[in-house]
Amino acid sequence: MIRYVLQLLAWMVLMAAVILWPAGTLNYPAAWVLIAIFALGGAAMVLWLGKHDPKLLRERMASPVQRGQKPWDRIWLTLFMLGFCIWLPLSSWDAARSSFTAVPFWLQALGAVFILIEGAGIWWTFRENSFAAPVVKLQEGQRTIDTGPYAIVRHPMYASALFLFLGVPLLLGSWLGLVFATLFVFAIAWRAVHEEMALRAELDGYEAYAKRVRYRLLPGVW
Repeated sequence: MIRYVLQLLAWMVLMAAVILWPAGTLNYPAAWVLIAIFALGGAAMVLWLGKHDPKLLRERMASPVQRGQKPWDRIWLTLFMLGFCIWLPLSSWDAARSSFTAVPFWLQALGAVFILIEGAGIWWTFRENSFAAPVVKLQEGQRTIDTGPYAIVRHPMYASALFLFLGVPLLLGSWLGLVFATLFVFAIAWRAVHEEMALRAELDGYEAYAKRVRYRLLPGVW
């Protein structure tokens, strides 16, 4: 558990650096709110999974490159993480250009709410699915999950991430960050399709599940 806490701390230091340094000031309340949400959410995840699902915690805190991971997913995840670490400073830099006034306060507050919704969706997913690894691979004993959020959409974690992609640039006050967030939406949609190809081929019951639950990310849309 100490190792996981240190990993979380290192991640938060990195997040603080890539958000605050491009802004050119520490007087950036929205950034501190975002950092606090990330820190508290990360700590809550570590503590809750440590108590209820240590195996999933090990998976979530493991390296983004793992044995058994699909080769294409190694490339995708590396590019996604790189893009995320570019997107955050781009958003804070853009917000600083307008002296942090481009986005109305009520929209910034809505962005914070969206990030909290994303956290709730991730927790719901973890509660239902002990196989929610951060990489695409088939795990020992893995089975098709069709309860909780999986009864609504086939990829509830990706669906939750949509709120994050909207919430972060709104909270930070960046219209440019919101525009670039569309790239992440297309990226996770691409991954969802390719992940399903692997699951249909390798996971018992997934084909039938996909016929019962029609939508991947947005109920009634896609």
